[in-house]
Amino acid sequence: MKPSPPKITRRQALGGVAAALAMPAIVPDHVMAAPGRPGANERLVTAVIGPGGMGHNHVAPDCAALCDVDDRVLARAAKQISKGKPFLTKDYRRILDREDIDAVFVAAPDHWHALMTVHACEAGKHVYCEKPACRTAAEGKAMIAAARRYRRVVQVGAQGRSNAVAHQAAVYVRNGQLGRVNRVDIWHENNWETKEMPPNVPPPAGFDWNTWLGPAKKRPFHALIHPFNFRWYMDFGGGFIRDRGAHALSVAFWLLENDGYAGPVHVEATGRPQKQGIFDVPIGLDVTWKLPARDLTITWTQPGTPKLGSSWGEVYRGSDDSLIVAGGDGGCNTEEKAKSYRPGPGAKEVYLHPFPRNDATARHRQNFLDSIRSGKRPVMDIEPAVKVIMLGNLANLSYTLKRPLSFHFGRWKFIGEGAKALNRDHLSEPYRAPWKL
Repeated sequence: MKPSPPKITRRQALGGVAAALAMPAIVPDHVMAAPGRPGANERLVTAVIGPGGMGHNHVAPDCAALCDVDDRVLARAAKQISKGKPFLTKDYRRILDREDIDAVFVAAPDHWHALMTVHACEAGKHVYCEKPACRTAAEGKAMIAAARRYRRVVQVGAQGRSNAVAHQAAVYVRNGQLGRVNRVDIWHENNWETKEMPPNVPPPAGFDWNTWLGPAKKRPFHALIHPFNFRWYMDFGGGFIRDRGAHALSVAFWLLENDGYAGPVHVEATGRPQKQGIFDVPIGLDVTWKLPARDLTITWTQPGTPKLGSSWGEVYRGSDDSLIVAGGDGGCNTEEKAKSYRPGPGAKEVYLHPFPRNDATARHRQNFLDSIRSGKRPVMDIEPAVKVIMLGNLANLSYTLKRPLSFHFGRWKFIGEGAKALNRDHLSEPYRAPWKL
């Protein structure tokens, strides 16, 4: 499969980020009507890449196009569309070639997120990309640069920022009810295990395994990778620290107003490797991140002790009090003191996108669509989304290399001991030919 020629070079994408991040608010083309393009009050034409799994939530009744490498998924998703006949394809670039598409929802497996998002921005499409945003610093920088250069709205699907309960916790924390918060402890259940070393078998009929792999290393198909278990491989998913960790860390950065953090982070991770079977993420993982410019320590304990009936969540520890926030995606819970808190006059306000029903996923999607019309950044813009998931990426790398690491978000490079070799070998990972970022 030959990729379309990129519109920006790798050097431009990775070297021009500082200037791109300094650009003013996004002013998308779609705010002003043009031939084949809706204006601010007209319908946005959408497409979904990967409409199975989480992606099926984004298939609107009037969705114009669907892409998936599995014929069965395409057929099932097409039945969700009641207005018109959707364009169906196994090649996402055919969707990007269509001038009538305004926005795409990228819900392909994690290792595809960066490449599809960059290509979509280059093609003039706004992007809602499911979490986690990226696997490496190079991917993250390229995503930010593409969004800024092409003035596209890019929302990442960490819908905790559109959750009404998480919002109430944010109001509570930002208005000083805990005092100064300088520690967040995240707990989570273990990664999945298996005893199996499954035999290689032919992919199911109608399923394009080579395209599913895309830029990832070539390997034979077996049923313990697709459709769900790719999460337990470093090449594809990277475990819960990248999956639900993207949610938990997103909520933590949001509550603590930490999206603009541009200083160093020091990370150290240790874990318990898989003893048998084919999965290669650690069973359990213990991580400490230190953000010295913010005087903030964040920990990840796996397995951790469940709280408020949830297998994962965060504890915010301040100088005056602490607060539990359980979960942090579409579902969330917190302590009654935060739920019942009502700030007085002059209190800090925390934005929650207006929506007629209490559905975090639908509200998050609506925030994306409304941001395209208004030109404002969405609540989980690509830049903080990259910073959040880089914490998970760095933790996995620290575990793999068996050493602490230091990374600088302002420079987008490793710093400190061994930085030269780390920047040479671990800012990016090679893509399988012919795919290029």
